[in-house]
Amino acid sequence: MKKYIILIPLYNDWKSVSKLLNEIDHQTINWEAEVSVILVNDASTEKRSGLNINFKKIKLVKILNMKENRVHQRCIAAGLKYICKNENFDRVIVMDGDGEDRPEELNDFFKKAQENPNMTITGNRFKRSEGILFKILYEVHKLLTLIFTGKLIKFGNFTCLPRVHVEQLIQKPYSWNSYSSSVVRTIKDRTFISSTRGSRYVLPSKMNFFALVFHSLAIISVFRNLVIIRSAIFILVYLFLIFKNITTLKLLPILFLILFVLYILKISTRANMEEFDKSLENIESTDILKNSNSG
Repeated sequence: MKKYIILIPLYNDWKSVSKLLNEIDHQTINWEAEVSVILVNDASTEKRSGLNINFKKIKLVKILNMKENRVHQRCIAAGLKYICKNENFDRVIVMDGDGEDRPEELNDFFKKAQENPNMTITGNRFKRSEGILFKILYEVHKLLTLIFTGKLIKFGNFTCLPRVHVEQLIQKPYSWNSYSSSVVRTIKDRTFISSTRGSRYVLPSKMNFFALVFHSLAIISVFRNLVIIRSAIFILVYLFLIFKNITTLKLLPILFLILFVLYILKISTRANMEEFDKSLENIESTDILKNSNSG
C-alpha cells in the first residue's frame, strides 16, 4: 500500500488546520493508501488547541515545533528534508493550512498520481477567489516572472511529489528560497490538475502588498541567471533603439532595470545550502497525535 504524507506549514492558525484535518480525513477515506500528516509549526505564538485526533483515515498527525519563525517557504523546505530523513513514504502532498488549497482536490491528485506514478503533479490555478486588486497584482507577478525567466508558473504550494523528486529538491539550495519555482527549475517530469483557489477558513490573509512583492521577487530569484541574461538583452536592444537620441529621461528605464536585477541578486543569496542543511536544528520538539481509532 502506498504511503502518502501531507505536509502543511502553519503559523497561528490552529482553528483552520483543525478544520482542514477533518476535511482531509473525509476526502481521503476511500483511498487505497496510508495517509499521515506532518504539520510544521513555524514558532506559533498562539497555544495549540482544538486538534481532533478521532480520524477514520488519517493514521497520525506529527507536529514539528520550530524554535524560530522561518516563514512558509522555509518551513516547507525543512519539512521535506525531515520527511526524507525520518519517514517511510511514497508521495508527499504539500498544501497550505488555511483552506485556500481545497481538500476536495486531493482526490484529483490521488487519481492523477495513479495515472502518472513517476511524475510531480501541480495544482495549477485556473480560478481564484480573492478581490480584484489581488488578482491584478497576481497577474502582474505572473507576467513579470514570464518576461524575466521565460517561465509561466501557475501554481503555489499545492503539489504532489513522488519520493525521488522530493529527494532531488532537498539537494537544491534555492529550495530554501522559493518552493514553487524550485519545483519548476528542478523537476521536468510534471503534470497538473486544475485547481480553484478556495476561501480561507478563519483568519484574514497575512499577505500584505510588501509581502506579496517580496514573495514574487523570491520566485524570480531562483532563475537569477536567466534574469541577468534577459535584462542584458533588453538593455542592449533599448540602447540601440535610443542611440541617436539619448536623454537622461530615456536612461531611467535602464537604471530601474539595473536596480531590479541587483535586488534579485540580493534575494538570491538567501538560497543558502548551509542554512538549509542545518534547518532541522530549528526543530525544538516533535508531537505525535495518534489516531484514536487505530487501536
